[in-house]
Amino acid sequence: MDNVKFGIIGIGNMGTVHTQSVFSGKVPGLELTAVADRNPARREWAKGYLPAGFPIFDEGVELIQSGLVQAVLIATPHYDHPPLTINAINAGLHVMCEKPAGVHVKHVREMNETAEKSDRVFGLMFNQRTNCNYRKMHELVHSGKYGAIKRISWIITNWYRTQAYYDSGGWRATWAGEGGGVLLNQCPHNLDLLQWICGMPDKVRAFCHNGKWHDIEVEDDVTAYFEYSNGATGTFITSTADAPGTNRFEITLEKGKLVIENNKNLILQELEVNEREFCKTAKGGFDQPPMNQYNVETDGSNEEHNGVLRAFAGKILHGTPMVAEGTEGIHGLTFSNAMHLSSWLNTTVSLPFDEDLFLEELNKRRAQSKHKTATGVVFDIGKSYNSGV
Repeated sequence: MDNVKFGIIGIGNMGTVHTQSVFSGKVPGLELTAVADRNPARREWAKGYLPAGFPIFDEGVELIQSGLVQAVLIATPHYDHPPLTINAINAGLHVMCEKPAGVHVKHVREMNETAEKSDRVFGLMFNQRTNCNYRKMHELVHSGKYGAIKRISWIITNWYRTQAYYDSGGWRATWAGEGGGVLLNQCPHNLDLLQWICGMPDKVRAFCHNGKWHDIEVEDDVTAYFEYSNGATGTFITSTADAPGTNRFEITLEKGKLVIENNKNLILQELEVNEREFCKTAKGGFDQPPMNQYNVETDGSNEEHNGVLRAFAGKILHGTPMVAEGTEGIHGLTFSNAMHLSSWLNTTVSLPFDEDLFLEELNKRRAQSKHKTATGVVFDIGKSYNSGV
């Protein structure tokens, strides 16, 4: 098999990008053979962009059952990710799922169990794992050379969004349609990177402000604090309303600090001696451990979404590694679910948390969710990734 017959379910903002990339040949190994979308306007767009007679379905399930594809990418609203993934895997298809894995971990756990019982390839679109700076951070932290993590801080407030963005989709920024706000839409990448590089915390305390800066139901401003079993602490601050925004990620370790700001150079401030040792042995009360600062050299590569899809095709065709296995999506979602639950209950949440309680609280908000009329505008998603992660 030279190419994988590939279908895309959901051709909104992100699905449109994937459609254009695969159809134009930017992802060797994948051949676009069908698309699907419930929105008539998006199907009309597809008719104009794709060749006459190209298979375009109203429903993802119809595409899955069509026999025209061997693999699918799911780029629908979040609640549909687990059921469509399960349906596709049970139909014998390979699956790449857009972030987030789902809205709540209980549903995603069911999805993961289905994937683990099958021999199908299942991946998550965590494209920021392809970024050379974050890959290098992962390598340096996990090498153990700089000791244990002491403190983490990520201020990621340059996910700026206007009211027009939120008004574009009837499902956007509603509990019933999206299941959350900035944590579930913009920040799955950041939360995935946090857990991939630093591991999962034991406790989370968060303050999620719903509709603080926009006319929406869900959170657009979040401040969270978390603790690890070794005593390390972290903070995570995000918003879709800061202009100009900030993107600064710091990891303080026993023997130095890693800093990356605005997705540019990765800086290492390396101590000549472990701070824990220095603290206990230094004679002066104001002594500082000697430090050298470097711009960390990387391979410079950042293949983004197409890199994830190329690796997905490679896994299917040749058994080579993917960027992120689909079952890993539950970790970052656990992080955001814990933040929501902490804020809803106004308390510190320990991990693992009560998944039934989370779903009960989410369903309360879904029941009160209001229907809204969408403008239907599709935006250039590239502008998001130029300013976000």
